[in-house]
Amino acid sequence: MPTNSYPAVRLDRKRAAMVFVDHQAGLLLGVQDHDKEELRRNVIALALIAKAFEVPVIMTTSAADGPNGPVISELAAVVPDALIVHRPGEIDAMDNPDFAAALRDSGRDQLIISGISTDVCVSFVAQSAIAAGYGAWAVTDASGTWSTLSADAACDRMARAGVILTSTVAVAAELLVDWRTKGGDQIASIFGQYAIPAYSSLLAFAKNGG
Repeated sequence: MPTNSYPAVRLDRKRAAMVFVDHQAGLLLGVQDHDKEELRRNVIALALIAKAFEVPVIMTTSAADGPNGPVISELAAVVPDALIVHRPGEIDAMDNPDFAAALRDSGRDQLIISGISTDVCVSFVAQSAIAAGYGAWAVTDASGTWSTLSADAACDRMARAGVILTSTVAVAAELLVDWRTKGGDQIASIFGQYAIPAYSSLLAFAKNGG
């Protein structure tokens, strides 16, 4: 059985860090492989999931003072105290010593990575993280790029390198483990408000006794 197969490797809230790579307002405008609003909701959901499980959040930006723009405002508002490493030029964030140090200093060895773009910012960081000895989970529905073809090629490349491809909902469920554990109520609300909007109808149905 491959070493990165479930359940040999499962996300653990005490081992994980949430990593947001270049979720910047300008870059979001160029996303074409899936709906921008869905991507935005999933990014916010991931930040809220991190808060619910007390998972540290590390962000990085590229050319934030230029065309790429600042971190998406809704993301920044959810985790205002998150560490942000502003890269002056490195394309692979792992090449930036401050970012690499932030990951080491977190004391976490499971990196939940999302970003814009999937084929560069996410793919390069995830593959470099694997090479550095981390586990890497790429959240595909909270990442985006300029074409579906580029996204598909990046996912294939990451999977071949040992990166685990996942989704926002799967990350939440894997960290939660059991709905009865701490954070379960928060996760249900996050699903209904952001990750699975239709889930809000189910919550309302349950609340009203069916």
